[in-house]
Amino acid sequence: MVLSFCDKLILAPMVRVGTLPMRLLALDYGADIVYCEELVDIKMLQCRRVVNEVLQTVDYIAPTERVIFQTCDKEKDRLVFQLGTADPERALAVAKFIENDVAAIDVNMGCPKEYSTKILKTLVNGTSKPVTCKIRILPTLEDTISLVRIIERTGVAAIAVHGRKKEERPQHPVHCDFIKAISEAVSIPVIANGGSQELIREYTDIEAFRSITATSSVMVARAAMWNPSIFRKDGFLPLEDVMRDYIKHAVRYNNHYTNTKYCLCQMMRDQLESPLGRKLHATQSTLDICDVFEMTSFYESCQLSQEARKGFLNINETIEAENDNTENYDTVQLPVKFEKKDYLPQVTPKMFLLEWCRKEKLPQPVYYTVQRSLDKFFHSVVTVDEKKFCSTLWDKSKKLAEQAAAIVCLRTLGLPEGKLGEKESDLVRKRKRGIQDESVKMTDSQGADQFKKRLHHSENVDNL
Repeated sequence: MVLSFCDKLILAPMVRVGTLPMRLLALDYGADIVYCEELVDIKMLQCRRVVNEVLQTVDYIAPTERVIFQTCDKEKDRLVFQLGTADPERALAVAKFIENDVAAIDVNMGCPKEYSTKILKTLVNGTSKPVTCKIRILPTLEDTISLVRIIERTGVAAIAVHGRKKEERPQHPVHCDFIKAISEAVSIPVIANGGSQELIREYTDIEAFRSITATSSVMVARAAMWNPSIFRKDGFLPLEDVMRDYIKHAVRYNNHYTNTKYCLCQMMRDQLESPLGRKLHATQSTLDICDVFEMTSFYESCQLSQEARKGFLNINETIEAENDNTENYDTVQLPVKFEKKDYLPQVTPKMFLLEWCRKEKLPQPVYYTVQRSLDKFFHSVVTVDEKKFCSTLWDKSKKLAEQAAAIVCLRTLGLPEGKLGEKESDLVRKRKRGIQDESVKMTDSQGADQFKKRLHHSENVDNL
């Protein structure tokens, strides 16, 4: 589905603010499209793309191991990647690198240069995703209109206009007349930007700003940074509730605590000297931040969930690796637990399996067992005749996990496993007969010693 830029509420690209937690929060509250912070082409091209299966994200990781850009499926169809670039070839290389993880690509043309339109043409012709750009207005309306018409001819899907000139700062009035003239001069969607603080203070002001500028959509920056719930039709939420919602996303996606702290401080810009503000300022970790907002239990719950997922992924990787070593035979899996009370006291499933392998002149079973860090439970995979067998369940001990794996193998092969009510097998009869035969010899002291040794061995074997 191609992303439309008509009739949209948009989170603007903001340095340090437009990271994954803020983007997801804006979408939660009603934003239609979110832009990431501007990322420079050279930095992106040094990254490697990693699918983070624990967090269920796609991470672009720098050589320093720092996550430069992170995204997830929740925003994939509504995320615009803003690119900082001065080179068409580098710009296209980044676009090709990230296009499968985003909905559109934006070029930051805050101070337009001659090469900027060449970059736009290269991207429009070279990538499968819509291309947009973001500009500031030029010193005169005539020059600005001329520029946007040139931009339109490059084939971009939309243009965002910050209604201030290069030298103007947020305290300067936004030039709504320029934005309106631009919107009337081109046929592509125009996105109005720059109304925060002066014109946009609450949700209803967003539509008013759109009306004044006659634009297709509105892009909100500082007003959303201060309180992302500005995107809610029902009005603002209490700031502390918003901050807690933000922290939840930050914890779930392992956002670096310095970035989390920075964004929270922006929300509390007028309250940094309050008791809560001073506590936030003193934090040195994500856990510290959660302590301040009484969210320690949430933090611990997320950590446990991530550890559980790591354990699950580790065992799957183990199974896959083991399968690779045995010519990719499939692993047979059944939901099995070994309950000692359900089995004969003389023998165990592991013993049945070992005896069968000896009878068939096969190598003895090999067990590969791992322990997950979350709850210290165990999972075992047994290899028999170059085939893998395991239970889908985890057990509280290595011994129980291995017995469960043996049961899966025996049941798959249609072999007895020593369960109560099963027809008495040769192995059971042999064990009984062996003990009875030895007991007859106890009149001989040497025979008694040998029997004790065999009995001790029998007890040890029962532990299999």
